[in-house]
Amino acid sequence: MSLSRLIARPLLAAGVVYGAQTALRNSSALAPKAARVTDRVVPAVRKAVPGAPIPTDTATLVRLNAGVQIGAALALATGRAPRLGAGVLVASLVPTTIAGHPFWSETDPAAKQTHTLQFFKNLSLIGGLIIAAGDTDGQPGVAYRARRVAKDTRREAKHQAKLIATAARQEARVAKAKVS
Repeated sequence: MSLSRLIARPLLAAGVVYGAQTALRNSSALAPKAARVTDRVVPAVRKAVPGAPIPTDTATLVRLNAGVQIGAALALATGRAPRLGAGVLVASLVPTTIAGHPFWSETDPAAKQTHTLQFFKNLSLIGGLIIAAGDTDGQPGVAYRARRVAKDTRREAKHQAKLIATAARQEARVAKAKVS
């Protein structure tokens, strides 16, 4: 693992862990803010996945989201499953950012400025996490490997076709020589 990954992954995760543990401690206070998003998301998820055991209590959803964020951040920071952890964090931070920092609905200029700053800070964090989610740590990714296998298979098929054609021509010459 490169030095930049060794440092960058824990730094990306640190802010998320801090925010998530704050959400765990203050889930009741954050529930009204989160309700703006959960009131829309929960019915959509229930419709998409009818049998899923999704809590309806917003404070529980805030705690669940915080727990997911902590687990994913630890996976990223420790390098155990960094791509998966970063992907889960992206999926988790999008609704968190929308619910937590709705600067567009603020009327107080100071609060609007604070929410705007936090909203765009989270967008920057999401951008870094998207990069981390795609980082293969110098190893070829699945898409590259699949393209490589397809290319190798085509090359091998052409090679085998040439061998078969050459063998068929030789057999034809031998058969012609025996007939003559």
